[in-house]
Amino acid sequence: MFHAADRVLIGVMKTPADYVLARDEGWYRIPQKHAPASVTDAAVLGFYFTTAFKEERWGIHWYAEVRGHELARRRELLPTEPDHPRADAIYYQLQLGPLIRREPPIPSLRWRRITFIETTWDRFTAAEEINDLYASGADGLYVTLKESGFFPEREFLIHEEDGAYIADLAIPCREGVVAVVLDDRPASATALRQPDAAQIREAIARMGGPRLQKE
Repeated sequence: MFHAADRVLIGVMKTPADYVLARDEGWYRIPQKHAPASVTDAAVLGFYFTTAFKEERWGIHWYAEVRGHELARRRELLPTEPDHPRADAIYYQLQLGPLIRREPPIPSLRWRRITFIETTWDRFTAAEEINDLYASGADGLYVTLKESGFFPEREFLIHEEDGAYIADLAIPCREGVVAVVLDDRPASATALRQPDAAQIREAIARMGGPRLQKE
């Protein structure tokens, strides 16, 4: 049905009500001002469930074919909420085919905040966990660390006293987070810039070792 290079967009499903809209009415909304680059090219839309979904939280359990898109104001999409603060905001409305269960689901090994993930069909079908979906120059180092049992997070938001930044890789440890940056993006002075695997292992040991998944 899909080809290896087809674009797959992972969106956040915040509430069961939004899930019902996708399942029963066949559409999903994305604010135009926050939409990722692939929003108009995606062949598949996957749904990352938040805490609101209880036992299915923090995972991708369902996806659907994207059959089209159009722009509309929120009040047009959700006429029962005319007084919503973003009622006049413009959204992409993605038209969807029937929802398909992803077997097995793609879990997040640790709780983390996700906005959108842009990936491909081959990665989506092969993924064992959320971080397998990302594609970047960190692929080789990510695989090395994962095979060593550290299970790094990718494109991870780091909050520190001097601000926030996105790390290419991050390994939550018992005494902090080992953040890895592989380019010249802004980052804290504590981040490791272009380290090798040995340097990362040493930093993990200094931080008390990796924190267990979902610990």
